[in-house]
Amino acid sequence: MKIILLGPPGAGKGTQAKSISNRYSIPHISTGDIFRKNISENTPLGVEAKKYIDNGQLVPDSVTIDMVKDRLQHDDCKKGYLLDGFPRTVAQAEALQEFLDSRNEKLDTALCIEVPSEFILERMTGRRVCPSCGASYHIKFNPPAVEGKCDVCGSDVIQRKDDTVDTVKERLDVYERQTQPLIDFYKDKNLLSTVDGTQAINSVFESICKVLGE
Repeated sequence: MKIILLGPPGAGKGTQAKSISNRYSIPHISTGDIFRKNISENTPLGVEAKKYIDNGQLVPDSVTIDMVKDRLQHDDCKKGYLLDGFPRTVAQAEALQEFLDSRNEKLDTALCIEVPSEFILERMTGRRVCPSCGASYHIKFNPPAVEGKCDVCGSDVIQRKDDTVDTVKERLDVYERQTQPLIDFYKDKNLLSTVDGTQAINSVFESICKVLGE
């Protein structure tokens, strides 16, 4: 089974990706993991990518695509895979399609976890973490017993910089600009599937399993 996972930041893709990977015995492949592995192993592609990263530049599509193609040819991908974070653009989607066509393979679905922006704003801006012990909370859904204090160690809980309203809004804007053309691309190919990401975690996974044919 070959799946692309789409969804805005805060939609719970990471949690669902683990569940899908375990249920269907396919590797969860994220571009972040691919980059880190190639760079740590000093592969030719890793060396090339590091040049751009060290200069604060985006890694070009051509390098990212070559890394993904290389990863998809590993033995653990023979039964399929779950791609998370790739493709990010229509150009990357087209390159992936060409790669699959060249191997007489097909994508099963582009699975999008849909969550309204206002829901994500509430979910992400309400998160709090304890910098001392790492415990996590939510001011509405999982508040600490004493406001502002960690239940575990008593330290002050904090809001991470990437969970502020302005930062979350910017991330959602970037996602919308980048991903809507991608969603349209897969919709035109009748490959797009959607699930409601506002449900409880287990319910979202049940919906995903139904989409995948269970």
